[in-house]
Amino acid sequence: MATLQVNFFSKSMRREVAFNALIPADRPEIPGLPPVEAGPKKALYLLNGYSGSYTDWITFSRIRELSDKYNIAVFMPSGENHFYLDDEDKGALYGEYIGNELVEFTRELFPLSSDRENTWIGGLSMGGYGAIRNGLKYSHHFSRIIALSSALLPYKIANAAPDYHDVVADYKYFKRVFGDLDCLLGSDKDPEALIKRLKVMNAAIPQIYMACGTEDFLLELNRRFSDFLSRERIDHIYRESAGSHNWDFWNEYIVQALEWAVGDANVI
Repeated sequence: MATLQVNFFSKSMRREVAFNALIPADRPEIPGLPPVEAGPKKALYLLNGYSGSYTDWITFSRIRELSDKYNIAVFMPSGENHFYLDDEDKGALYGEYIGNELVEFTRELFPLSSDRENTWIGGLSMGGYGAIRNGLKYSHHFSRIIALSSALLPYKIANAAPDYHDVVADYKYFKRVFGDLDCLLGSDKDPEALIKRLKVMNAAIPQIYMACGTEDFLLELNRRFSDFLSRERIDHIYRESAGSHNWDFWNEYIVQALEWAVGDANVI
């Protein structure tokens, strides 16, 4: 297993950025186990939550073990509290960086499959929203989306008044990140709108795996999006179980989500 921190100049971000990478390129063959799969690797772009960084997944989760087990390259960029959305005023295009540039850059640098079927995006909380939004917006790259405890905030903040605030932030912050909140629904920052556009275009829609804890403050938002996907007959799995907005829950469900992604018949 090669563990790397990569720094490079991002045109989308107009500056140098960093991400962590797990590349299972040096796995030994173990007697009694299947041989190491050769050829281009599947890739997962895994996004951190609000107030976190590109070190979170590799520090707090089992992702290194899972990367090795399933022979999947994992790339962990940083969202920097911008919900993985483009900030055109600032010249920091987080969505373009995550959904397009990073995929192309890592394919040039590492032995990755260029097939959409072998390219996935996932995340937790803010990163769960970022995975859904960018997995749909850049669906030509991604065939699967893993979204854990997703911060599907457009449901809450659309048309918010200037005195709005919640446990995440206030009106000024949300307006800075999401733009005009009166125009949020129906925009490319609205996952429901992105789904409907893909359907109109008759484009391939990524399969989606969602999970949220029953004690999570984002539970109702996740239920609402899952209900929408069901009504639209979008291929997805939604799981709930006891749990809060923490790494205990995310560690449990990143295992199940990757079992689902690789097609493990035992996934529940």
